[in-house]
Amino acid sequence: MQKLYSLSIVFLFLFTPSIWAQQPAKPNAVEIYNQIQKLNFLGSVLYIAAHPDDENTRLISYLSNDKKARTGYLSLTRGDGGQNLIGPELRELLGVIRTQELIEARKIDGGKQFFTRANDFGFSKNPDETLKIWDKDQVLSDVIWAIRKFQPDVIINRFDHRSPGTTHGHHTSSAMLSIEAFDLVNDANQYPEQLQYVSTWQPKRLFFNTSWWFYGSREKFEAADKTNLINLKIGTYYQSVGKSNQEIAALSRSRHQSQGFGATGSRGEEDEYLEFLKGDMPKDKTNLFEGIDTTWNRVKGGKEIGDILYAVEKNFDFKNPSASIPELVKAFTLIENLEDKHWKTIKSEEIKEIIAACAGLYLEAVADVQEVTPGSPLKIKIEAINRSNIAINLEGIGAVPVYVADQKNTIPLKNNIPYTTTNTLQLPNDFDYTNAYWLNQKGTNGMYRVDSQENIGFPDVLRRVKVGFWIGINNVTIPFDRNVIYKYNDDVKGEVYQPLDIVPVATSSIAEKVYIFNNDRSKTITVKVKAGKDNITGKVKLDLPQEWKANPTEIPFTIDKKGQDFSAVFSVSPSEDASEIEIKSIVTVDGQTFDKEKIDINYSHIYKQMVLKPAEAKAIRLKIKTKNEKIAYIMGAGDEVPQSLTQMGYEVSILKPEEITVELLANFDVVMTGIRAYNVVNALAYKQKILLDFVQNGKTMIVQYNTLDDLVTKEMAPFSLKLSRDRVTEEDAEVRFLAPNHPVLNYPNKITAEDFKGWKQEQGLYYPSEWDANFTPILSANDKGEKPKNGALLVAKYGKGNYIYTGLSFFRELPEGVPGAFRLMANMLAIGK
Repeated sequence: MQKLYSLSIVFLFLFTPSIWAQQPAKPNAVEIYNQIQKLNFLGSVLYIAAHPDDENTRLISYLSNDKKARTGYLSLTRGDGGQNLIGPELRELLGVIRTQELIEARKIDGGKQFFTRANDFGFSKNPDETLKIWDKDQVLSDVIWAIRKFQPDVIINRFDHRSPGTTHGHHTSSAMLSIEAFDLVNDANQYPEQLQYVSTWQPKRLFFNTSWWFYGSREKFEAADKTNLINLKIGTYYQSVGKSNQEIAALSRSRHQSQGFGATGSRGEEDEYLEFLKGDMPKDKTNLFEGIDTTWNRVKGGKEIGDILYAVEKNFDFKNPSASIPELVKAFTLIENLEDKHWKTIKSEEIKEIIAACAGLYLEAVADVQEVTPGSPLKIKIEAINRSNIAINLEGIGAVPVYVADQKNTIPLKNNIPYTTTNTLQLPNDFDYTNAYWLNQKGTNGMYRVDSQENIGFPDVLRRVKVGFWIGINNVTIPFDRNVIYKYNDDVKGEVYQPLDIVPVATSSIAEKVYIFNNDRSKTITVKVKAGKDNITGKVKLDLPQEWKANPTEIPFTIDKKGQDFSAVFSVSPSEDASEIEIKSIVTVDGQTFDKEKIDINYSHIYKQMVLKPAEAKAIRLKIKTKNEKIAYIMGAGDEVPQSLTQMGYEVSILKPEEITVELLANFDVVMTGIRAYNVVNALAYKQKILLDFVQNGKTMIVQYNTLDDLVTKEMAPFSLKLSRDRVTEEDAEVRFLAPNHPVLNYPNKITAEDFKGWKQEQGLYYPSEWDANFTPILSANDKGEKPKNGALLVAKYGKGNYIYTGLSFFRELPEGVPGAFRLMANMLAIGK
């Protein structure tokens, strides 16, 4: 039997890693038959939009499952700029979550997922701003790369390229870039560096996925001229799986849990409309692929393959799928000889997995640990089992792709008799750590940096530890590769699969991300060092500018067991002058330095993710006055504001809404609700009277932004307040003081225009547009070319207390360490003192 080869000579050859480290698929006969039908369809569609959740899952499911087309979704961004309804992760960590949610969605609707390097920097009102912050040339290059690589016959845009300013600037930009790419993708002079990996390509036609929404109303759409529209009936009921197309689409869309997009499936006929934009308009307006050969005749040498595979489809035995294997193996051999590299690669992988499924061939490589460091041995348990009467041999096992067949050690895989073995794999010392590859290098506000052309657009983490299985059937050797994974049994969940992660010998994290020094006194800063393997000894220190001092300068540590941690406590003294610095944690072990923080993201609807980021925090020597308010914080959709308030020196308690009572609130000076609390916390509907009585009796309530949709109560404020979609997305927009003498701008800190410099991503969102005369508007600002927005900060006296509603993005500014946001927040908390 072939032994596992050292991976040190493997990685030069790995170009296209498998997408998911996960439990192997175990398709039933119906699913196998559907895979054969897709094997016999040689046509592709690429859907293009801007964000996770923009995609029309009904259409993707219909094209993939009804038409059997190879269907992809190109999301220009990973959704980093949105909010998170399931946890505190924002920015790049939220992008990691939403990436995985898209991958899970595509598993359900049958599509394939792709991205560009564009960073979702937040809401943009027009494409001019978007393309200014993005590097337009790079994103256009990435769109062309995706088209050349995927080779779609049809492209469908989610948004209208002709309506800038009517929707998110990212949305319109995605359509504009698609339109431009359609005319450039077949030009060898455009981005020629790509052509060493792909060829030029010309899609047949380009559409815009329109609907009544884009016309303003259903009535206007019904009356519109539809001469240029294609109508698709997408309400298919799939009898073999017992679900409608819309039910499958709803399951797919419901993967977007971080955005709260759970969807209920529907049934019955439904229309989707595509407006023709470019290329060749089909004469049959119900057939997206008219005039495109989607049979095996499309490729040179394909007719013979088609003759075999159409017969396999026609004669498929649902009670005995293995009966198809001999003909499938013949077809595999012919596919391997195709000149067309594009379809050869695609159909070779498809037919291999169909052969395995027909044989009940289960191939798995399981590591004995979930995390391992470079240079370490990795014990791997191999399992191979053939659950059919077809004669199948295991000709070899090896590290992909290095393999030389050893026919002397061929192992017959007899029906339902498992073959297992354990081998040890030695990882090279310079093995790359597991990470979201687009985060490995520092990018810009608008773009992630990915230098490898081949990696651009790849959806998932690049997982490079693989095992190859060489399977012999009818004198034909078929190679399979499987990612090495980790699995364990949970007493409640049963068998749990996780990806194998390659981790540093040591990682560290600074306890808080922002430290506020509002006087000359030192502060305690704790660094937690975590071991990636057993028995490590080293030192940890803080990297600070000269004007700042840490005592002691370094701290030695010893950690006996992998996964355990050590807490190093430093006393840090600030500089005398106001300043803002980065604190970095540096760990040294055996002469090697480690400066990364390891963040685990673990939600039940996605696979566990590990992210490595620089181990750093921000320290601010800030002139700020605070009082001693005790704060009750009611979490909403998830934010890090409570930690920031604690850094300011406040005593903060997070309350469960259902436990709120008059007696409990009597212990606090201020109640603050987290972002979107009135959208997601149902208990607030019946606790609102207690909260407003709290204000009326002389205390303060601060409500952070909520969206218009699905408010749990209409009585969010003591006086009438109408929310809108108004926002100021230009974080550097001029801020004007409408009530310059109001206490909230003067006590205990004097707020000036300087306090609104350095804000991140946006000033605020979902501002009220109308409010009762009892409210005093404090601030006014607007994006370029727009009318003033005066609803950012509203203060009302109610009884003896004060009610404050704010759409300012404190949930972004405080964790980012924006000084003016801290000063203004201190004044809001002290109002009425």
